[in-house]
Amino acid sequence: MKIAKPLFLTAILTFLVSNANAAGARTVRWTEKKANDWYAQQPWLVGSNYIPRSAINELEMWQDATFNPEQIDQELGWAESLGMNTMRVFLHDLLWQQDADGFKKRIDQFLTIAAKHHIRPLFVLFDSCWDPLPHLGEQHPPIPGVHNSGWVQSPGAVALGDLKQYPRLKAYVQGVVGAFAKDERILGWDVWNEPGNSNMGSYSKEELKGKTERVLVLLPEAFEWAREVTPTQPLTSGVCCVDQASDGSHLGKIEQIQLRESDVITFHNYSWPEYFKREIGWLKKYGRPVICTEFMARSVGSTFDTILPIAKEEKVGAINWGFVVGKTQTNLPWESWEHPYILQQPPVWFHEVLHPDGKPYRQTEADLIRQLTGKDKESK
Repeated sequence: MKIAKPLFLTAILTFLVSNANAAGARTVRWTEKKANDWYAQQPWLVGSNYIPRSAINELEMWQDATFNPEQIDQELGWAESLGMNTMRVFLHDLLWQQDADGFKKRIDQFLTIAAKHHIRPLFVLFDSCWDPLPHLGEQHPPIPGVHNSGWVQSPGAVALGDLKQYPRLKAYVQGVVGAFAKDERILGWDVWNEPGNSNMGSYSKEELKGKTERVLVLLPEAFEWAREVTPTQPLTSGVCCVDQASDGSHLGKIEQIQLRESDVITFHNYSWPEYFKREIGWLKKYGRPVICTEFMARSVGSTFDTILPIAKEEKVGAINWGFVVGKTQTNLPWESWEHPYILQQPPVWFHEVLHPDGKPYRQTEADLIRQLTGKDKESK
């Protein structure tokens, strides 16, 4: 749906003002003290961005026909054996639209499995990455040799560009968060993954024109929607793709909103360890807990060997991208969109920790994770 920028902004501001007037005063985020007190009660948070190996995206993970609790149980058992205690897990607005009660039931089932393995997930509500035209039902098979060829955005371009769908998006946020607002099995809520992501031109023809302007308005509202149902878990949105040399003094509008609205600070960093440590330094100046919710891309300098020791020393949570290699194919690098790995595999895996049978990609990595999480001592 194409809307001229001034007309869109006028319409959405009218919509938001009317909703704010109906709801009364806006809610407020946690104080620094509350955030730090919460973090002090947590173990050192270590985990992965998780999707079962049989799912190409979050829709295939959660839809009734393809939801696979047996596989989830197996894979989270592998995570537990490494000492991991959290997983970052993506949801989707279309799942709520399709079958709200069934979706809640499957989330509860997932939480039961995760709790069995002493894992508390961080759930992601919205996501600006990859395919902007999501659809329910059967998902297409992976494109051979291509990284994350089936991942989908939430909301998609159609919903993001259609003001009439915003009440539906609000119902999704409040329905999911409200249903589990007091659930101690949940670590927190990641309101929007990489809201400023342009997908490096991978879907240039399909992306909504003026996407950034719409996200700038909707992002703080999504925080507000979640806060209105008073969750006991913190809200966040991870700062991403900041210049490596940045000291945090010249952030974009989206990053400013993320840092202003988040109860706890989260960030993504796929770069060399010196840049990882530098970003932790300026993020800690906000006086709140800091958790890295995406890292580990071996061929571009971010590895378990270099990043995890820094994260532990700095008391920063560390959640890498990818756990078991599968239909997402994120063991292949980003540049596989330009040069698919069809005839041969890349010289080194990009993401992922385990093979489909649970065998570690690198045994020394698995040993390091077990050592730093203290899991190796438990087994002695």
